[in-house]
Amino acid sequence: MLGLHSLGRAPCSLGDRAVITGHLRKQRMNAHLSKRPPTGPSVLLTLAHLLECLERSPRADARQYRSVVVHLIQELKSVKPDETLSAVLDSYPAAAELYENLHYQHAGLCRSALEFALNAELRTRDVIRKACRAAQSLNQKASLSGEE
Repeated sequence: MLGLHSLGRAPCSLGDRAVITGHLRKQRMNAHLSKRPPTGPSVLLTLAHLLECLERSPRADARQYRSVVVHLIQELKSVKPDETLSAVLDSYPAAAELYENLHYQHAGLCRSALEFALNAELRTRDVIRKACRAAQSLNQKASLSGEE
């Protein structure tokens, strides 16, 4: 079984991918034998690690990426919030971002640091303010040129 310590946030290598792919195949085979799909922290951890590898890979396959995201969404929806989920999300930023997006309607940016979220909001307001000023300036120049 893969654990948090064995995968951590280390860079993804072909060896990591082989281990994860083998782990997923073994779980699918076991699920086929037991007639129910594998669930639990090991699946969540495996998918989170695989997504992180794909995020860091310059040549990630789009279909593989989408498949991992779809399966990770299913796992994130089925798992109960606990220390294991928190540890996985703390270790894998891509999975944490996906988790936030899934729960944004109810919890907002629940995993983002408050300072980061506040700064993002302030920067957004500044950009909107500047865009409004630029639009007003263009409108004034257009009306002045139309009056001449």
